[in-house]
Amino acid sequence: MRKIIVYIAASVDGYIARLDGSVDWLNRPHPAGDHGMAAFYKTIDTVLWGRKTYDVAVRSGPGFDTSVKNYVFSTRPPASPAPGVEFVSEPIGEFAERLRATPGKNIWIMGGAGIIASFLDEGRIDEFIIHIIPTLIGEGVPLIAPRHRSVPLALRSCRHYRDGVVRLHYRVLPQEANKKTGKEVGRAHS
Repeated sequence: MRKIIVYIAASVDGYIARLDGSVDWLNRPHPAGDHGMAAFYKTIDTVLWGRKTYDVAVRSGPGFDTSVKNYVFSTRPPASPAPGVEFVSEPIGEFAERLRATPGKNIWIMGGAGIIASFLDEGRIDEFIIHIIPTLIGEGVPLIAPRHRSVPLALRSCRHYRDGVVRLHYRVLPQEANKKTGKEVGRAHS
């Protein structure tokens, strides 16, 4: 079955962007292999975007990769969406199950914090691959929109790079693992 994977960079203090959406702190030299991004990109054929992340991507151009399916979650789609983008307003659980049922590669949740939180709360995220960038930005958009939740993860791997970046790869544990906390978070797939 296709996996839904959050593949993202975060500052050491847990932010994925500044409050204005800027990710200028990510503009730094990258080692050969770009922390595994090219290898990861070969494993996906679908990208999920939140509306704010879509808006930032449109402003910073050059456009969306039309060789993959791009879905943006929003209740207020623009009059003329960017080429190669489809807007989605259906419930996340239904959309995720329909998408998983179609043949294809894995599915990448690009971000941001709101869409990650919504998929997580529906139990529709299988894995997190988080690149911790050795930078503190002080305030910003958190990795996951704040809500009361307890979601245990199992570490699949940890890798450090010469430039100080650390990649943490986690599997989201199934719902049964969450029953110890008394919190139901939905069904996670492995």
